[in-house]
Amino acid sequence: MKILKRTLILVVTVCYLASCSSSSEVTPKTEAPDNIVFTVELVGNGEVKASFSADNADFFKISFGVSGEVPMRVNGNSANYTYKEKGDYRVTLQAHATESIFVVDTKMVNMNAVALGLDPNAGYTSPESYTGYKLAWADEFNSSSISEDWTFELGDGCPALCGWGNEELEYYKKENTSLADGKLIITAKQESEGGRSYTSSRMITKGKQSFTFGRIDIRAILPKGQGLWPALWMLGTNIDEVSWPKCGEIDIMEMIGGATEDRDRTTHGTVHWDNAGSYANYGGSTKLSTGIFNDEYHVFSIDWDSQKIVWLLDGVEFHVIDIRPADLDEFHKPMFFIFNVAVGGKWPGRPDVTTIFPQEMKVDYVRVFQKE
Repeated sequence: MKILKRTLILVVTVCYLASCSSSSEVTPKTEAPDNIVFTVELVGNGEVKASFSADNADFFKISFGVSGEVPMRVNGNSANYTYKEKGDYRVTLQAHATESIFVVDTKMVNMNAVALGLDPNAGYTSPESYTGYKLAWADEFNSSSISEDWTFELGDGCPALCGWGNEELEYYKKENTSLADGKLIITAKQESEGGRSYTSSRMITKGKQSFTFGRIDIRAILPKGQGLWPALWMLGTNIDEVSWPKCGEIDIMEMIGGATEDRDRTTHGTVHWDNAGSYANYGGSTKLSTGIFNDEYHVFSIDWDSQKIVWLLDGVEFHVIDIRPADLDEFHKPMFFIFNVAVGGKWPGRPDVTTIFPQEMKVDYVRVFQKE
């Protein structure tokens, strides 16, 4: 009995020591991938190539932002995909150390008509003439240089009107305007200039071309994204004498960019004036049934006479104001054009992490028809 007892004690002691030894071992911690390099290149005709690498990554998964898509495991460090429809797509990369330990990076891709290999001039085109009207002035932007009908407003409006009266964030430069393929291009960029973090352009016909009444058509593709504020508008030529808003303002087209609240697919038409010493405005808006204004060209118009101003999108009326009341006298006087792309401001708010720069507004033509 004594021998048996000793044996049992020995076995228990050995097991206890083994258990103690096992519990003291530390399992090495798996490090999450870092130093991710991730790019998405537009190949053409809707195809993109994603390239990627990361330290401590054993494998990658990727999704291209298509509805219902499941992240796909990738062999190697690149993956291609071909889009079929216009839109914005979020490409998501997962760099995995293990199946459950991974980090994520994303890139936004815009598939517009050009990226899909479609006609870059796709979109609505307005008539070249109207019965009972004659062409009073036009700029088709087909020359090699900007017409002398335009001058540039530069800077940030300071010190007299910092932020151009709207808390805008851009610094206006002439260099952000160009001509290519018969189009006027105003480019908004994220770059430092004059103490501002963004640059763009603002051009006017003041002192060169001004009009009272007429059918005005402007064909354009608009920029997109939170904080972008493109505008095609008019101010009274007497602004230096009476100031704003007594000079009157007609906004043929304004858009505040962003995916929320359908901003990138909504355009606004508004008038501003002085109502017996008080500021007044009246506006309306319309929304595309499909797509956004960055996808293809649309025509923004007003039909303006002594009785009313009518706003149209692609030839379809969406807003009107009666300008016969005496307190709307501003809209019976000459007005000049302003084309600009603002960044930030009271209405659109600041750009955010979703905003892609640079952004462009391309204008195909502006035409003014007046009654014969």
